[in-house]
Amino acid sequence: MSVETVLIEMLGSVPHWFAVMILGALPISELRGAIPVAVGIYGMRPSDAFFFSVLGNLLPVVPLLLFLEPVSNYLRRYQVFDTFFTWLFSRTRRNNTESFEKYGLLALTVFVAIPLPATGAWSGCAAAFVFGVKFKNAFMAIAAGVVIAGIVVTVLTMTGLGLADLIS
Repeated sequence: MSVETVLIEMLGSVPHWFAVMILGALPISELRGAIPVAVGIYGMRPSDAFFFSVLGNLLPVVPLLLFLEPVSNYLRRYQVFDTFFTWLFSRTRRNNTESFEKYGLLALTVFVAIPLPATGAWSGCAAAFVFGVKFKNAFMAIAAGVVIAGIVVTVLTMTGLGLADLIS
């Protein structure tokens, strides 16, 4: 049973618009999963799928941007979390330093806008934290990237193309 199937079953008792927002907010699905589920399974109009998915994807951004630093500093007192954050932050720096130094906030927007695994709002918040981007600038860049990703995923969903078709 796939993760999406389990999530859809767990969310079966809530209104579809709320389930789409939850799927959009989760780091495992974000917009890449929420919009196809909204349109394909729940039968939502593309505009509603886009709206609720984007709204859901933006929900965790403010708390992540505000609390990622204090929470990670607190958790780093424990070896397992220190190891995880060291891996996450070094991976983020290694994969994004050159483009971020060259393009700044545009790089953050494009990074979030690309609807592929390991990109999106959650990863964008981690990158903003690692590179010390101020809250307002980070939020605006991430929000723009989420809207662009939402448009891309909605268009792909409505044209019958899936990301699996593009990758393979």
